This record gives sequence, structure tokens and C-alpha cells, in this order.
Amino acid sequence: MNPVVISVCIMLLLALMRVNVVVALTFSAIIGGLVSGMSLNDAVSAFESGLGGGATIALSYAMLGTFAVAISKSGLTDLLAQNVIKRIHGKENGAASTGLKYAVICALILVTMSSQNVIPVHIAFIPILIPPLLGVFAKLKLDRRLIACVLTFGLVTPYMVLPIGFGGIFLNNILLKSLHDNGLPDVVASQVPTAMMLPGLGMIFGLLVAILVTYRKPREYKETELTTVHTEIQIDKRNIVIAAIAIIVALGAQLSTGSMIIGGLAGFMVFTFGGVIAWKETQDVFTRGVHMMAMIGFIMIAAAGFAAVMKQSGGVETLVEALSTSIGDNKALAALLMLIVGLLVTMGIGSSFSTIPIIATIYVPLAIAFGFSPMATIALVGTAAALGDAGSPASDSTLGPTSGLNADGQHEHVWETVVPTFLHYNIPLIIFGWIAAMVL
Repeated sequence: MNPVVISVCIMLLLALMRVNVVVALTFSAIIGGLVSGMSLNDAVSAFESGLGGGATIALSYAMLGTFAVAISKSGLTDLLAQNVIKRIHGKENGAASTGLKYAVICALILVTMSSQNVIPVHIAFIPILIPPLLGVFAKLKLDRRLIACVLTFGLVTPYMVLPIGFGGIFLNNILLKSLHDNGLPDVVASQVPTAMMLPGLGMIFGLLVAILVTYRKPREYKETELTTVHTEIQIDKRNIVIAAIAIIVALGAQLSTGSMIIGGLAGFMVFTFGGVIAWKETQDVFTRGVHMMAMIGFIMIAAAGFAAVMKQSGGVETLVEALSTSIGDNKALAALLMLIVGLLVTMGIGSSFSTIPIIATIYVPLAIAFGFSPMATIALVGTAAALGDAGSPASDSTLGPTSGLNADGQHEHVWETVVPTFLHYNIPLIIFGWIAAMVL
């Protein structure tokens, strides 16, 4: 049995049984290493060698959590929430309230998509923006599973179809290059996003189902400090100005250095020097920020170790090669199995960007041999890589939304982010990706 399949299945089973995700990732990685023929010491060594790869992201989340706490202390988030609450007041059960719900959802979609292309900060904005809005979500009775689906949609769809920002890296630097290197040198850059439009429609379909069907009903949450909107508090305008400056500085620092750590640190120092955070309070603010993001950071670190074991086991390559020898001459089955294998690989590694170079070496020649057109091959490889990014417990496309929505401990990662995003996006992606492969 392939070690990647076994490891991913064990990880998902344990996670669905509500075993801590860090424990599930660690245990399944060791089992996968043993199944591949590695000794226990080698499997542990491979796991530990990969842990450093997640440390940067973990510290980034801790620093962003600290920055988020500082923003909340400035009163900026209270001002934002108050403005929304004023619009809700007296309209909780009417058409105006429904319209406001959809306005909030649309705003979140636009902000999240912008984080991938217009202002490419990726998931850095989530622990800053979402926790302060939990009170607004509670007032509107929005299901946080819906918000998770909205955020994941905005994190994944843009890089699939828009060749700018992270989409430029995915479509041009990785996907197009892999196609050129493996037998399709005549494919041009303009063909890649065009071929990915149909799979992108699958993401839109899943989002609409989540909004209009699955999570349409109102949901109540317990009242906590974060879900309570204080409408009578006095807000210091000076603090608001400093908060705006801090956000601009943090954004500029991140974009110029490429580091979320430096961005969060720069913003936090503006709050400190500006007097919003007293020097003696910095320890408490940092502790609160780390507490908010600690579990997400540990999952990121464990996921890096899991991916290292999977790569060293050689199971990914053998899984892809086994696919090429077991299909026969059934073109429709070939397309379906390529997509499913891509789903397994990405859910294990946790990154669609890392999946393409691994599967393209086999998928491109295989697609050519089966007579798939260049456009169909683009759709197959691109969709196979994107599959699993939504729905993997180890993907930043699911960890990011959880980091914001679980700030008050009322949103569970696996059952309320991973499972909803898996069902609403991976199933439509397989269907629409398969259709694209057959008709393009």
C-alpha cells in the first residue's frame, strides 16, 4: 500500500475523530515513514528535519496575533463594528438585515481575493481583520462555517484563474514552466488562465451552494468579549490615526521585506511608540497574541514535518507512477484518477504550489499519450494541484480562516473549516475539472 495514501487517510481519520491535529499529523507521518520502509529513527529524523520549515510561519502568526490585539486596543475595530451595528439596529429580521449580510459576505470575498493579487499579503490579514468582526457576525447571526468557506474561496480561486500576484506564480512560474519542461513547449501564457476558467466555475458553484443553501440559516454563538459589540464606549481619535498609520507601516514592511514577521513587528512598534500600548503592557499584549495563534502555529510546524516525511518516503512519486500503469485505455477514467491522486497528494503536502512539480513529470506525458489537448492537460494538472488546498487540515487556506474565526474558542478547525471547505470545493473541482479535461 502506498505510504502517502495510508498517511493521509490516517491523518484525516484521526482528525475527524477530534484527535488534536498536531497529534494526527505527527502520528500519521511516522506511520507513513515506517510503511515506506524507513526505520523508526529515520522516520523521526525526517519528521524533525522538516519542522524548521514551519517555524517561520508559526512565528509570523504569533506576531500577527500580537498586532491584532494591539489594533483591538486602539479602538479601530470597535469603530468599525459600531458603524455596522448602527446599520443593523432595528433591522435584525427584515430584508435590510439580509441585504447587510450579503454585503458583509461580498466585502469579505473582495478583501480576501485582493490579498492574493492586488495587495499580496496572503493570509496575513485574517488574524487582524476577522477577530474584531466576530461581534458583527454574531449580531447578523452568520454561521462561521459560511465565513470559512468565503475566506477559503478568496484564498484559492484567484491563484487558479488570475495571473497576477500569487496567481502569477502559480499559473506562470510553476504550472506553465512545468508544462514546458515535460513535453508541451508550445503552450503560451494566455492559454493557462483560460483553461482554468471552468475549474474556477466549480469554486464559484461551491461558494454559492454554501451561501444560498447549506449555511443560509442563522446561527447563534455564545456571548464572549469578542462577540460583544460595545456601542457606548468613547473612542480616542488619536488612537485611530495611530492605528491607521500602524496598518500602513505593517503592510509596507511586509511587502518590502516579504516577511509577515517584520510586518507585524513594525506595526506593533508603531502602536508602542505612539502610546496606544504602554511599554509595561507589551508583555501582556504579546502573550495574548501568542495564545490566540498558538495552535495554528503548532499545526503549521507539524505539517512541515509531515510533508518532509512524505517527500523522503518516495511515496508521492510511486503513487503517480502507479497511476500511469493501471489506467488502461479509458480516457475518462484516466482524467478522474489523475484528479483524485492530485487531491491525495495536495492534502498530504498541504500546498498546491509544491504539488505541480511532483505530478507534472508524469501527468503531462500521460495526458499526451491519452490524446488530451494542451488546454485539457493544463486543466488537468492545474486542477489536480489545486484540489486539496481547500479541505486539507494542514493547508494555510484552511488554517488561515480558523485562526481568525476561532479567536474566542467557538470555531473548530476540522469539523467547521476543513470539512465544509472540502465538501463545497473539492467535489465541485473534481466534477468541473473532469468536464474541462473532456471538453477542452
